[in-house]
Amino acid sequence: MRVYRPEWHCTFTVNEGAGREASWRDRFAWRLRRFADRLDGKGRTVSIECHVEPEVSRQDIDTCLVKGFEVTHTLLNQLAQQAACEDVMRDAKSELFEQDPYR
Repeated sequence: MRVYRPEWHCTFTVNEGAGREASWRDRFAWRLRRFADRLDGKGRTVSIECHVEPEVSRQDIDTCLVKGFEVTHTLLNQLAQQAACEDVMRDAKSELFEQDPYR
């Protein structure tokens, strides 16, 4: 009896700049991107590399990326809500947030 074993490989990399081994063109391109980000003042440029074997359609990869960014958005909203609640509590009940409670 033959045993079948599924095999796959997936790499996912997100970069915010050129790597150490990058060519001068890549480094120059990333400098331009950082400059553009500073001019815009609202964005952040990242590079996403995704290699999947066996091959998966580009549409499926894009769908996964969108869902991942939706999860990121939800997590960032939760962090913002927690920070806002903590700010209100620090203002309303500052005695609860003293640095050294044994003074």
